[in-house]
Amino acid sequence: MSLGGGGGGRGRRGRGGRAAMSEINVTPLVDVMLVLLIIFMVTAPMLAAGVPVDLPDSKADPLDQQQDQITVSIDAQGSVFLGEDPLAPGELTDRLASLNKGPKPPLVTLRADRVLDWGRVAAVMGELNAAGFKSISLVTNSSSAPQ
Repeated sequence: MSLGGGGGGRGRRGRGGRAAMSEINVTPLVDVMLVLLIIFMVTAPMLAAGVPVDLPDSKADPLDQQQDQITVSIDAQGSVFLGEDPLAPGELTDRLASLNKGPKPPLVTLRADRVLDWGRVAAVMGELNAAGFKSISLVTNSSSAPQ
């Protein structure tokens, strides 16, 4: 009975070294990609609206997002923003008139802070109407219970 065996397995590896592995382990790559996907899924909705606005609550169903939409925001101080750009008083109509070119105007979403006077929101809606936008979507937080 011989326990040591004559080195039969060493011949193909050569001098006791390890053979090169010809397979790629993709598990770490998939793990990293899934983590990145989750990070982008969490941060993407936060990037949609850059102006901090405390939106009122509503039980209305959400609208579908469209590619060509314009976001107008009014913060708690009454400042108006087009996207993330602050606008001077009276500048909204001129800026929107330059965007309203084509047979079908883009969708306008209006985000207004909950502490604002309704008159200020109505004045901005009037400027939107004067610029040729007849359909305006008001953005709210969805809630299931009244506060």
